[in-house]
Amino acid sequence: MTTHDRNVQPGREVRAEAMTGGDRRPQRRTGARTQDIDRHVGARVRERRIMLGFTQQQLADLIGVTYQQAHKYERGINRVSAGRLFEIAHVLNVPVNYFFEGLMDDESRQVSSRERMCLELARNFAQIPNERHQEALSQLARVLAAE
Repeated sequence: MTTHDRNVQPGREVRAEAMTGGDRRPQRRTGARTQDIDRHVGARVRERRIMLGFTQQQLADLIGVTYQQAHKYERGINRVSAGRLFEIAHVLNVPVNYFFEGLMDDESRQVSSRERMCLELARNFAQIPNERHQEALSQLARVLAAE
């Protein structure tokens, strides 16, 4: 075992470039890239939750966390573990890779006003308690889209 091997803690990812000049101590890799991914995953959780018409409290209850924790997941403040992400995917009825879609396409992309409107429409539609009203609204949308 080399001196370098003894200085690296198990589970820590260290790149050769991350080593400092003379003392060869590893530097931990953190940064904006990882936080951007956490925010992207959180945004996708929020987007899907809204599409299904769930509140943050409902999602929190379904995955066994507090409302505050669900909020932090969606904002990308707290990182979602693999097991928890699997649970969230199951509850939101999507494959796990759904949360990573679009990550490589455009990392700095903001939600457009049209996308925001669609999410709001989906949330409001899901909150209509009368199925006949939901069907009528759905048919209206079909007619308007065909024009």
